[in-house]
Amino acid sequence: MVETRVCVVGAGAVGGVIGGRLARAGVPVSALARGATVEALRTHGWRVDDDSAPVAAADADAAALGPHDVVIIAVKAHHLPALAPALTPLLTPSTVLIPALNGVPWWFFHDFGGALEGTVLAATDPDGAVTAALPPSQVLGCVVHLAARQAGPGHARLTAGDELIIGEPSGRPSERATRTAELLRSAGFRITVSDAIQREVWYKLWGNMTMNPISALTTATADLILDDPLVNAFIQRVMTEAAALGALIGAPITESTEDRIAVTRRLGAFKTSMLQDAEAGRPIELDALVTAVREIGDRLAIPTPHLDALLGLTRLAARQRGLYP
Repeated sequence: MVETRVCVVGAGAVGGVIGGRLARAGVPVSALARGATVEALRTHGWRVDDDSAPVAAADADAAALGPHDVVIIAVKAHHLPALAPALTPLLTPSTVLIPALNGVPWWFFHDFGGALEGTVLAATDPDGAVTAALPPSQVLGCVVHLAARQAGPGHARLTAGDELIIGEPSGRPSERATRTAELLRSAGFRITVSDAIQREVWYKLWGNMTMNPISALTTATADLILDDPLVNAFIQRVMTEAAALGALIGAPITESTEDRIAVTRRLGAFKTSMLQDAEAGRPIELDALVTAVREIGDRLAIPTPHLDALLGLTRLAARQRGLYP
């Protein structure tokens, strides 16, 4: 069997779990990271939970790692426009790109059909640099359903879930999707190959596009947000607007807002990833989660007043704290 070379871009919590588990399964996995993380990887290798595995790590210099068969992108979406051009040394024309990102990705409307076929959203690819450097034709869409945290630089811990959903943007079956699914299963992940990957992306977005910014605005945990009847009602109005957009672009939601909120409520008093970033003084991932959805509404000439209010308030609060440009 031909060996598959994998590079993980961003060895944080999610990237660390994926890269570390692949390496532990015997797959040669390199990492493109920065600062203390890359030094930790060079010293200790991949560390996932209490296990370790070897890794070749480079500090932001993709040319030092060379081309790979699979490149997994596990950085925050707002870092990608600046980072993407530097990733081209990792690619050949046959490299499979797997973006493990939150929100609406740059490739979303590639080969999708419908009213916005081929649209590049300014919210996630403002000058087209991502699309130019990371061709959507090489993307295998991915939705991450796992939770992880960093126990330290280069050390990731899986805290919940182990599912990855992958699929061709076109929805058609492919040999590369089958091959990638087998690769990821070899590392112990539960893999679903979807024939509607954009719908999976939109469904996950639908569940976290409200809780994240509201938590950053209020500093409240999820249980407190959902317990407030006015906030809960506002969340459902935003979700209703987003569901209507999803139906128009070919990513319909069949679940009720109440049922989706019940799923979140069962997770208890957790802090969203955006709240954790805000508390740590890190830029928040607002554009991929909220701005992109509003842009889709604008392009379809569909009013989204509740979504607009959520975006405006969160953006202003984040700018006041230096968390958003």
